Amino acid sequence: MNLSNRVAVITGAGSGIGRATAFAFARRRCHLALADIDHASLKETAWLLDKQGVRITTHVLDVADREAVRALPDEVQAAHGRVDVLVNNAGVALGGSFEQVSEDDFDWLMEINFHGVVRMTRAFLPHLRRSDEARIVNVSSIYGIVAPPGQAAYSASKFAVRGFSNALRHELEGSSVGVSVVHPGGVATAIAHKARVPLDAPPDEIERGRQIAEKLLRLAPETAGEIIARGIERGDARILVGSDAKAVSILERIAPVSYWRYLKKATSR
Repeated sequence: MNLSNRVAVITGAGSGIGRATAFAFARRRCHLALADIDHASLKETAWLLDKQGVRITTHVLDVADREAVRALPDEVQAAHGRVDVLVNNAGVALGGSFEQVSEDDFDWLMEINFHGVVRMTRAFLPHLRRSDEARIVNVSSIYGIVAPPGQAAYSASKFAVRGFSNALRHELEGSSVGVSVVHPGGVATAIAHKARVPLDAPPDEIERGRQIAEKLLRLAPETAGEIIARGIERGDARILVGSDAKAVSILERIAPVSYWRYLKKATSR
């Protein structure tokens, strides 16, 4: 897929992988409709992209807001005249074991990480079908391939994104709309620092978990954005971001049940 003069909608574009993907697209002369719940970070992304020479619009959006999501395609269509790529990147993190995480927090995460993806796809699919070549890009995670302890809610949401994406790809086979699912490994974003944690979790346990997570988040977001853009250009159905994601994917295929035995040793080191 040639991204030049296409129009891409990117959620979670205010920072991290979303912002980096926006830069990768802009370098390919792709026009952008950027969405994020954080108005200030969204405006900063647009300001940083100002010299790229592409048309940029910003849209403050909570992907958990049904009415706001329903209204967005018409806004983008009015501003850009078309939609060719949808990148469902917006997401949140939630630490803690299943027993520690409250029902409300579990539902909060699923509403954003999974239902937000489904909602955005439902809203934009009719517009994407009008393109001669379009693509839906759903960002899952390395935790949509393996499920470590302490990530029951997050893994549930990212496995759901993976399953939804794969089924949708099969349903859209033969149409002008392709589907890619992205599995980032440890990308150096603020997701671990911003993660919601159970109210009754011991502070030292929370801090230890964050320190471990931040040590694993090493890949530059800019590199992740380039990998995603190249994967879309190639039409890849699955985009693994980072050597850790590739290694874990292979391990999961070899030991689909017992992989955690090996990963636990690796992370403890």
